[in-house]
Order: sequence, then structure tokens, then C-alpha cells
Amino acid sequence: MIISTNTVLFDEVQSETLVVGVSKNVENISNWNDFLASFGTHFTDWIKSGDISSELKKVVKVPVANKDGVKRILFVGIGDRKQLTQDKLRQIFGLVGKELLSSKPESLAIWVPSFANESILDADIAYLAAEGIGMGSFTFEGYKTTSNVPDYYLPAIELLTEEESDEVVSYFEIGSIYADAVNEARILVNTPGNVLTSTQLGEYARELGNTYDFDTEILGKKEIEELGMGALLAVNQGSVEEPRLIVLKYQATEEWEDVVALVGKGITFDTGGYSIKTKTGIVGMKGDMGGAAAVLGAMQIIGELRPNKNVIAVIASTDNMISGNAFKPDDVITSMSGKTIEILNTDAEGRLVLADAVTYAKQQGANYIVDVATLTGGVITALGYDKTGALTNNEAFFETFMESSIETGEFTWRLPLTENDKKRIRKSDVADLNNSPGGDGHMIFGGGFVGEFVEDTPWIHLDIAGTSDTKSAHDLGPKGGTGVMVRTLATLIERMAEEE
Repeated sequence: MIISTNTVLFDEVQSETLVVGVSKNVENISNWNDFLASFGTHFTDWIKSGDISSELKKVVKVPVANKDGVKRILFVGIGDRKQLTQDKLRQIFGLVGKELLSSKPESLAIWVPSFANESILDADIAYLAAEGIGMGSFTFEGYKTTSNVPDYYLPAIELLTEEESDEVVSYFEIGSIYADAVNEARILVNTPGNVLTSTQLGEYARELGNTYDFDTEILGKKEIEELGMGALLAVNQGSVEEPRLIVLKYQATEEWEDVVALVGKGITFDTGGYSIKTKTGIVGMKGDMGGAAAVLGAMQIIGELRPNKNVIAVIASTDNMISGNAFKPDDVITSMSGKTIEILNTDAEGRLVLADAVTYAKQQGANYIVDVATLTGGVITALGYDKTGALTNNEAFFETFMESSIETGEFTWRLPLTENDKKRIRKSDVADLNNSPGGDGHMIFGGGFVGEFVEDTPWIHLDIAGTSDTKSAHDLGPKGGTGVMVRTLATLIERMAEEE
């Protein structure tokens, strides 16, 4: 991909497609008269007549005849310029990305000032354009033998600005890095469980570690047994595939201190075990490693941008299968921490593997922990499919996280974790904890169970069961894996680095 800036001289634009933002007061855009002189004053009449609309997210494609370079103009409605937000603009560029899938131009010019307002500057627009177009142009054809469609497509990009700016180019590059990582996470979530086993997920992580010079460990069953990870091993009992504990360390400072752990649930397929899922509920469980995908995507961004913050990624990976060896309700298992767990529901397996993963992260020096998991259907009941649920034990840490969530437009809502909730998690006649206190408050019990192993370490739990996958296309991509939390996790690390 080629990125360049070009002061607004429309006669010199050579890109096949030009993207123009249309607002209610479009005539006030700097260089509007130059644009009309180059491409025809009829555009003003079309805007007045409604053929080209400022309606938010409406895209109108107009061919350009007898013009060297530009073959078509995409007029994109941005509504009232004063009310345009960064999140809306990201979505708008997502729609531009979708349009590129049909026309596939070799080059694209974006008239940056046509999208600007007092709070959204040229560099912001460049970043959002790269992020939005990159995610919006993603597609996943999977394993169709008749398909030759790439997973995502970007042409050469020309940014038309009022003055040349290295910052604008830099921000576009960063936006592209974020979009690429999201799309990689989407591919992982969309990959079938017979292809993406825990072994293959480990190999993916190893390649990622080699690319970015992370300190990488991929622990197999023998090493996991030596660590005493009884919770992860219990979930793995019914499988013919060995488990993996995936560890990536990014050391930004001379001393390994002030470390943030990103912990992901890596269940590559979930039958529910003997607490088996329904025939409809079991479909789509290839995506039960969405938390692992989010962590790996965030580590890709961290590897590219190299923030000044020590980070460890820990992913506990296995599938949850049924066999004569599988764990079952009424079993009592011993976790890595030494705490014992009464199994009441084998479909509450994600919290078990996370228990051992966060314990390992603490042993490796984690001072802050964020765990990410497609953990419960309860979060969907509580919040729907478009919101990530959160728990925390540390207000300051969560405030920094929420600033990151708002910046990326990945909506997160915090739920309470009370002492009464904790008592129910600790209620058992035969063990220290039980893994399924009840269907009421399901999301809280799932995350709260993980909190029992985090203890006093500043911690955030993210339940992405509703947001990791979507059943229909949206502004920033097609149906399927969303790559949710990749951008928020990476932004959190960048924010924490800036606070140093």
C-alpha cells in the first residue's frame, strides 16, 4: 500500500476514486470552488436537489467522464459537520471500505478537509480512514473452492490535505496497523475448530512472537502438568488434542516491572462437555477462542508500535469435548493456585482455564490483569449483542480502560460484583469454590469466579460473548468474527505507557 499526501490540487489527482465528505454546509469547505472548477458545478445542483445527500452514511457513486486519473467520485454523507464524532467517522469510512470491495480501484484519494470539523483534525481523519476502510473492506470467504477474494483489500491511498504533513501519513499508518490486527483476529475467530486446534493456535502465536521478537513460550501437556494446572487439564480431559499454554512477553523497559497481563480464553471448540449444548447452541462454538484472538491481535499492534510498557500475554487453550475420559459434574479439581473447585457445570469451562491462566500471569510478575473471554450467555441476556460486559476490582485501572473503550468506539458496560455474589461462588460442601452458582447473574458469577484467583491484583474482566461475533454485516465489516477488544486492549497499553 502506498500512502502519500498531496496539497489540494484537483487537476493533479491521479487516483481512480476520489472520496468526498458531504455535509449540510458543504459549500463552506476550504477549496470547494477549486473542486467544482475541476469536476463540474453540477455537483452543487445535485446536492441541492438531493441526488447527492448529506444524510449520515449515505454513499453515492458518480462516474467522471473525460477526466485523466479520477474515474469516479464517492460522495459520503456526514450529516451536520458540527455533530460529527470520531466513532461516526470511523463507521463512515467502513462503508467506503465496503464500496471498494465492489469497484476494487487500484488507487484512492481522500479529500481530508471535507471530513474535518473543529475537534477532528487532519491527522485524526487519516487514522480513522485507515482503520475504517481497513476493517470495512474485510471479507472472509473461508474454504470455498470457487472463491479468489482476498480476506481484505486496500488500494494505494492518496490523502488530499491543505498542506503536506508527515503526521497525517504517520497516523494513517497507525490506523492501518490497528485495522490489520483486527482483521487477523477475525480470521482466527472464523477458522473452524478442526483447523484451528490448540496446537495450531500455539503455532500461530509462535510465529507472531518470532515476527516481533517477543519472548515466547508454548507449553504442552507435560509442562502444564508440571505446573499443576488442574483446571485447564480437567477441561482438556475429554479431548484427543493436547492443551497449550501460550505465553508472549514484550519487555519494553530494562527491568521486568509494572507489567500488564492480557489473558485470553482459548477454547477452540466448546461442546459444553457432559452439560452438553443444544443442537442450535453448539453451532458457532468454533469462536469460543475470541478472547485469545483479541489478545493476539493486541499483541500484534504492540509489536508494531513498541509502546513503553511491559506486557505479558497468557492464553490457556484446549477444546471442551465429551468422551469416557471427560470431566463431569460432581468432580472436584485442584487449580494451579491450590484452590479446589467443585464442578457443577462442565459448560462453565472458560472460567476454569482462565483461573489457571491468571494464576500463571501473577507468578510471572503481572501487576495488572485484563482477562478477555466469550464467557457467558448471561452477558447477552443482560446487555444484548452489541455491548461487552465488564467487572473490576480497581476503579483507577478501570477508568483508564474506559477512556480507551470510548476512544475506540467499543462499547463496554460495567456490572457489579458484590460480597453476596462472592459468597455464592465460594459455596460448596466439598471444595473451596463451585464453578456455577446459578443461571441468575450468570455473567457476574463467571467473571467473579476468575476474580477469586486474581485476588488483590488490579483486574478487569471482559465478557465478549455477545460482541465477538455478529450474525449480520455492519458498518465495519461482514457477519462473523468482529475482532472486538483488539483495538481497546492495544489503546489501553498505549495510554498506560503515556502515563509513565
